[in-house]
Amino acid sequence: MNRALVVENDPTDDIRRLGGWLTEAGLELVVARPYTGEELPETLEGYVALIVLGGEQSTYPQPDGSPGAPWFPRLESLLRKAVKAKVPTLGICLGGQLLAQATGGRVELSEAGLEVGAKLVAKRDAAADDVLFGPVPFAPDVVQHHYDEITELPAGAVLMAASPRYPHQAFRIGDCAWGTQFHIETDTAMFADWAAKWEDIDDLIAQVDAVQSDVEEVWRPFAHRFAAVALGQLSPERERRSLPLL
Repeated sequence: MNRALVVENDPTDDIRRLGGWLTEAGLELVVARPYTGEELPETLEGYVALIVLGGEQSTYPQPDGSPGAPWFPRLESLLRKAVKAKVPTLGICLGGQLLAQATGGRVELSEAGLEVGAKLVAKRDAAADDVLFGPVPFAPDVVQHHYDEITELPAGAVLMAASPRYPHQAFRIGDCAWGTQFHIETDTAMFADWAAKWEDIDDLIAQVDAVQSDVEEVWRPFAHRFAAVALGQLSPERERRSLPLL
């Protein structure tokens, strides 16, 4: 079994390059698009992994108390089930925020304002023995595009990466659920579509285009490691236990 469920929350943020990296590592991607009215499954039976993508919505309730999107309660339930059942999970940007919120963290409109464009994040010490983040360099290139941020990680979460303005850039819940605030799937065309509503965006687009090869150099192997965990070829538990004690 090699099927992975991909939840696409917004038509402007598909799995793009990440999808190619995951399929070349052996995963068969099944894409669910709940914004079209498609229902999400109640369980992850038949899937070896869950990937939740980004979108323009906010994870927290709207002023009238309704969820940020009608399918978010079902999706958060699915994320909790994935963590409990140790189904390898990857949440990106909005997906990472949903993973944090579903497991007891807090997401809010960022007081630091919009973070957008090609940026660096810094790997934390605790990431050294993580099966996905361990081989990632200290300050990898990423693409950012968010107004909201994770202001409080869930209890027991392990911080994988940070930045000065947004301290919770990546984290792990349990053994095999990871969330990122940043994007790794985004190519230049996708970012240009996001930025089209602004003025004076040529420099931002050029900067994102300039880091595409660096993003691929780091995050393609990261995606391959995630696929290997999902396929049972790599165990995050064994990876951590095999490290020498200092």
